[in-house]
Amino acid sequence: MKRYIDLSRTLTDKMPVYPGDPKPELKTIATVEKDGYSDQKVITGMHISTHIDAPSHGFKGMKNIDEFPVDKFIGRAWVLDARNKTQVDESLFLSIQDQFQDDDCLLIRTGFEEIFGTEKYYNEFPAMTESFAKILVERSAKIVAFDTSSPDYPPYNVHRILLSNEVLIIENLCNLEALPLGKPFEIYALPWKIDAAGAPVRVVASV
Repeated sequence: MKRYIDLSRTLTDKMPVYPGDPKPELKTIATVEKDGYSDQKVITGMHISTHIDAPSHGFKGMKNIDEFPVDKFIGRAWVLDARNKTQVDESLFLSIQDQFQDDDCLLIRTGFEEIFGTEKYYNEFPAMTESFAKILVERSAKIVAFDTSSPDYPPYNVHRILLSNEVLIIENLCNLEALPLGKPFEIYALPWKIDAAGAPVRVVASV
């Protein structure tokens, strides 16, 4: 029997944001008691909470997130265990490289979800190497997703390698400990359909 595991964080007006980004605003604009119905208004950047980066996040003239077909956000996935690693490199890929297929997705578990919102979460996570990013482009990965705030640090070369080849990036995942190592599963990562360089996304694994 399949289980469905939510890998997404809840967007709230009190949640941590990437240093320098504006905090989201979530306001009640109608209540059942006063208006007969409940409604809220949200003002937020797109790169907040669990979210997905489109190529236009790094490249002028490239696709926004709404320009991709739905099947771009659904696919077979694998998780790699990068806990206690100083970097996310191709050595982690050896265990599944012979089974990895075109359009597969890759999730990277570093364990940093446990310190979400701390200074260390944003400044000390293990970054993906450029050489590994290039391998994933060569292997036609569909999505690469992380339980960290980013796959890399400034000047964001890994972002550029992946996004310029339409390998989408998901950041700020959680609950990766519930996923199986060494065997594939399905993920559904449907973002808001919005004319923007990225969007909050609900990521669900089917295992």
